[in-house]
Amino acid sequence: MSLETTRSDSAAERMSAQEARQRLEHERDSRLEQLRAIEESANGGQEAADLLKAQKSTLQRALKDIEAAFARLDDGSYGNCESCSKPIPVERLEILPYARCCVPCQQRAG
Repeated sequence: MSLETTRSDSAAERMSAQEARQRLEHERDSRLEQLRAIEESANGGQEAADLLKAQKSTLQRALKDIEAAFARLDDGSYGNCESCSKPIPVERLEILPYARCCVPCQQRAG
C-alpha cells in the first residue's frame, strides 16, 4: 500500500513520498550534526564521557531507524504500522517521520 493510495484516507490526510523523504533527510542531517558535535566535545571527565557515549548511542539508533524508514519509503511500506498494518496517522509521521508503528501498537510493545 503506497503513501498516496490507502483504503480510506484521502490524499490530504496522507503525507506524500516527497514530503516524507524531505522530513527523513532533515532528521538524518540533524542527527549527523549532533553526532559531529558530540565527537568534537568529547574531552571531559568520566561522567561527561559516559553521557556523551549514551547520547552518541541514542543518535546512532535514531540514524538506523531513519535509514530503515528510507527503505520502507522505497519499498512502499512507509506509513503503515509494522504491527497492525494500518496507516500511521500523518500527525505522528510529521512529528516522528521514522515511526515504525502507530501509537497504540507502540504502547503495547512497551
